[in-house]
Amino acid sequence: MELVAVDIGGTHARFVNANIAADGAITLGEPATLHTKDHASIQSAWAAFARMSGGTLPRAASFAMAGPVGGEVVRFTNNPWTLRPAQIRETLGIEAFTLVNDFGAVAHAVARAAPGDFAHLCGPQVALPPRGTISVLGPGTGLGVAHLWRDGAGYVHVQATEGGHIDFAPLDRTDDAILARLRQRHGRVSAERVVCGPGIVDIYETLAVLAGRPSEPADDLTLWDRGTSGADTLAAAAVERFCLALGGVAGDIALAQGASGVVIAGGLGLRLRDTLAASGFATRFRAKGRFESLMAAIPVKLITHPQPGLFGAAAAFSAEHAA
Repeated sequence: MELVAVDIGGTHARFVNANIAADGAITLGEPATLHTKDHASIQSAWAAFARMSGGTLPRAASFAMAGPVGGEVVRFTNNPWTLRPAQIRETLGIEAFTLVNDFGAVAHAVARAAPGDFAHLCGPQVALPPRGTISVLGPGTGLGVAHLWRDGAGYVHVQATEGGHIDFAPLDRTDDAILARLRQRHGRVSAERVVCGPGIVDIYETLAVLAGRPSEPADDLTLWDRGTSGADTLAAAAVERFCLALGGVAGDIALAQGASGVVIAGGLGLRLRDTLAASGFATRFRAKGRFESLMAAIPVKLITHPQPGLFGAAAAFSAEHAA
């Protein structure tokens, strides 16, 4: 089976031609990354990818999308595109398709990925358990959250969620200050407001106020570069604070989902691979009061597959259409 796998986030839409072999093995071609702001609709981006692929695309597709996928109209959380499932076949010229939440797709990728596609972050240095719930989350333009459950005998159930929109839970005075700053703008402050790529700007500017220092205006990409390189001590402190917040949210999600393993994903998660391991992420992940010993027993991994969203979209298609 040949298909187009698509991973659409707030900033980028990634396309790839994929193949699902008779034994279920998935191979991906060379991905193409398009900026969502450069295209008025998914139809426009689809046509652009078709031109890049020589004008002809497979008659099947799987779409991993940043937002809920139910209903007559699918609206993306962090970009203005919409999609009407009832019209997909006609508008894109395909015969079979799958729609899956973007982090639902990542959870499918976690279920199918090889052991070598994971790096250890904290907890016991053991493989992810073959049975039970695995929580999957990751920061990007927003904060994606999903989980998968497997029975140890080959059955896997993936559940997408909107867990990134739980309330942000401050743990110290610096967190309180970040919350207060964001509350002035948004009223209710979700975890996603802090634990996402653009969230570094508010963290940085809050730290500047607390330190009595002027904050040099900068966008999030610049701050990530300056913070992870160590070129700017205040930006580096903001990156560390981000890692603390991510650890706290990951621990909350694991508690809520009854996880026996946790996987951090997303392009930003991969970029922070070495930083996370050296940060206070693990301490905040465990800092759950009476349940600290339970949290310390959970293995936490980082998925290092280069395209988990695309791989997972293809895996979701395989799971839906295998029968």
